[in-house]
Amino acid sequence: MIDAHIHLWNTSHLDYPWLENVPEINRNFLLEDYDEALGNETVDAIVFVQCECRPDQHLDELAWVQSLADQDPRLKAIIPWAPLESGDEVAEELSNIAADSRVKGVRRIIEFEEDIDFCAQPSFVRGVQLLGENNLHCELTIGPRNFPNILQLVEACPDTRFILDHIGCPDIATGTLKPWQDYLRAFAESGPHYCKFSNLVCNADLQKWTLDDLKPFANSVFECFGEDRIIWGSDWPHALRASPYARWLETARQLTRPLGEVAQKKIFHLNAATFYRL
Repeated sequence: MIDAHIHLWNTSHLDYPWLENVPEINRNFLLEDYDEALGNETVDAIVFVQCECRPDQHLDELAWVQSLADQDPRLKAIIPWAPLESGDEVAEELSNIAADSRVKGVRRIIEFEEDIDFCAQPSFVRGVQLLGENNLHCELTIGPRNFPNILQLVEACPDTRFILDHIGCPDIATGTLKPWQDYLRAFAESGPHYCKFSNLVCNADLQKWTLDDLKPFANSVFECFGEDRIIWGSDWPHALRASPYARWLETARQLTRPLGEVAQKKIFHLNAATFYRL
């Protein structure tokens, strides 16, 4: 198994302002905590995804995770933050971070940007184009309202690979499939892009979600992306707001079981190895 989306943070080392609003996970989460959460599960590789520390500390976060990866060979991929909206000014930084083969791409949480046109601004588009020029992918965390501009971004960056985090963050809590479902299909058809099968539980009712709540959304992902472009990730420890690690993993296995054993092997291992070049 490859866990394609985990977070690690040490609040005594870096500042994470957003944690003040989520007291249930406002503490340190380190690799030893992750191993405890795994229980009897075995993970062959881990993908670390940036954790929204203070923007001016983003290179410190990268250096810290690189030091962890030096000690734990499972940590094979690192997805940092970068100021892509700086356009050509970010070129040198992207070149520098790409020199570490463990750095595979850059993640930006566009969902929380107040300006709906944030990802359509020419300087951000240029930053995303530079990712492709440095053999880095763009990791997108967006909500349904962001899809129209994201589709334009994808069209403007034909040489950059994209992966959609958390299936595009639909409103599972209210069961709202449209227009997310149509947008998801359009994104899937816009290029050879992947979708991360993660964080479904945090977009559902945090306290009362059930397997049946998730099924229509999971099935939409399967229909749009097929078995070759879906990658599972735990989103630990953020997902703890809605589920222990073991429950979400078992739920993901139940949701994917009708696809068959071969498809499950792809979703939980092979597709991540391909996309993240592990």
